[in-house]
Amino acid sequence: MGPNVTLEREETDILVLGSGGAGLFAALHASQNAPPGTRIALAVKGLIGKCGCTRMVQGGYNVALGGGDTVERHFMDTIHGGKWLPNQDMAWKLCQLAVERITELENEIGCFFDRNPDGTLHQKAFAGQTADRTVHKGDLTGIEIISRLMEHVLSRPIRKLQEHRAIGLIPTRDGAALSGVLFIDMRSGGFRFVRAKCVMMGTGGGPTMYKYHTPSGDKAMDGLAMALRIGLPLRDMEMVQFHPTGLLAGEHTRMTGTVLEEGLRGAGGQLLNARGERFMFDYDARGERATRDVVSRGIYAEMRKNNDPTQVGMFISMGHLGPENVRRKFAGMVKRCADSGFDLAAGKVEVVPTAHYFMGGVVVDPDTRTALEGLYVAGEDAGGAHGSNRLGGNGVANSTVFGGVAGDVMAADLRGMRALRAPDEAVLEAEIARALHPLRTLPGRVQRLRHDLQEAMWEDVGVMRTGAGLRRGQKRIAAIRDDLMQTGVDPSNLAYNLTWHDWLNMASLTEISAVIARAAELRENSRGAHFREDFPEQGDLDGSYFTVARQSGGGLEVTREAVAFTIVRPGETVLPESEPETLVAAQ
Repeated sequence: MGPNVTLEREETDILVLGSGGAGLFAALHASQNAPPGTRIALAVKGLIGKCGCTRMVQGGYNVALGGGDTVERHFMDTIHGGKWLPNQDMAWKLCQLAVERITELENEIGCFFDRNPDGTLHQKAFAGQTADRTVHKGDLTGIEIISRLMEHVLSRPIRKLQEHRAIGLIPTRDGAALSGVLFIDMRSGGFRFVRAKCVMMGTGGGPTMYKYHTPSGDKAMDGLAMALRIGLPLRDMEMVQFHPTGLLAGEHTRMTGTVLEEGLRGAGGQLLNARGERFMFDYDARGERATRDVVSRGIYAEMRKNNDPTQVGMFISMGHLGPENVRRKFAGMVKRCADSGFDLAAGKVEVVPTAHYFMGGVVVDPDTRTALEGLYVAGEDAGGAHGSNRLGGNGVANSTVFGGVAGDVMAADLRGMRALRAPDEAVLEAEIARALHPLRTLPGRVQRLRHDLQEAMWEDVGVMRTGAGLRRGQKRIAAIRDDLMQTGVDPSNLAYNLTWHDWLNMASLTEISAVIARAAELRENSRGAHFREDFPEQGDLDGSYFTVARQSGGGLEVTREAVAFTIVRPGETVLPESEPETLVAAQ
């Protein structure tokens, strides 16, 4: 490994990567259900409860709690929203277990959600859904969930590896199972290899390779990049969700790209162009309450019509609903805008589509198991539940539902696992060498390359795509990747060497950006978040397929697999004939 490079080794029974909703629920359920004496470790790139995407959730949590709403209705909305691409067994499990999980969050975890005067949980309107089913805590729901979960996990005898960056999934020599995970201890710059019988990966998505994005900048698709390198199949990788209303606060602030939540449109917020005209009804009969993909394309199309260089985005207007009413119902959003110099309650706020969520991910079964024995994946790292488009409010439900499932399943599977598995030492050495590469290269400017990648992805692999643009994008990504490999980092101090971690972020982002662009080129139709201007039709629903990407022999292979309609087929429904099409009052 060379001088000054340390590698510590340790062992545990269950290892959880990530401390968002998926990771914390996995650790909690594993500790509740595993055999006595089971060793559990939780590793996180930042600090427990203070990082990740779940904490940033504003809107809320979708769950069918009666009043006419049913699990079946929630399921059908999820299938329609995903344009018939979801793994239906996963989607059903999501909708079914959300009912249990919201009860657990309230009654066991101790979350306080907003209530109606009669004491029932308040559920607000979200776009693309036929019932008001989004449970929330004002418009800052994620902080409530993560804060309470964090308290429970911190109180348990779980080994906490904070500021530990996972950089490699290390298999056994025969490649049939996972041995453990390689980390960088960011506090010292040293390496740590943790062997485990069961590993749950919940590192979150985070499409920060786009010019406008909602997640924090340290989110870099690390989990998917590690899965890709170990040869695991990734599905739906072209499906990047753009939230239509990202705050446009100027180039030199990280407030740009942060979300103005969907409840604003659900409550009657209007989108206006530079002339003050509503335009969404030109694109969809539901207007501002259409699904995120439709509204994002509507805004993007209006942006392309605009020739005024001083105005980039469109505007959201809430004043017609009454400024005091808006300040009361959306206090968090009003404050966010005020901090950036805008008056959401009474004025107009400029917005732009912003890369928000990743529907694609590792191929898993409904119990979170992967093709690699010992590895489980939940949350945004897992593909399948959302298909081509995630409904607002289904994200935190997905993370907490399947995080809990992973904890339960690992606790059960552990009983049949006798010994820790020996690692493939050659893969371990290769992953260490990969991480050390920039420290042995002449230092350069990593941030310039990140800017170049964000421009390339926004322009060529963004909201609206073409075959020519996607091919151009792949060439640009490859060139940026080549430049990155020739750009080094000062190795004099590895403790909290953030430039080194910026480089590693870029390594993950370029790997996954190439997969997004290649999968998008292969999908020659338009579904959900993926829109091809040269193939605008959705294609035959009965012949629906999803893309599967694998890395093999140093190359990238993308194939198509038919969607299995295990519960319902296109043109059918699981709702009774007597059920109304929607329970939402007309806007």
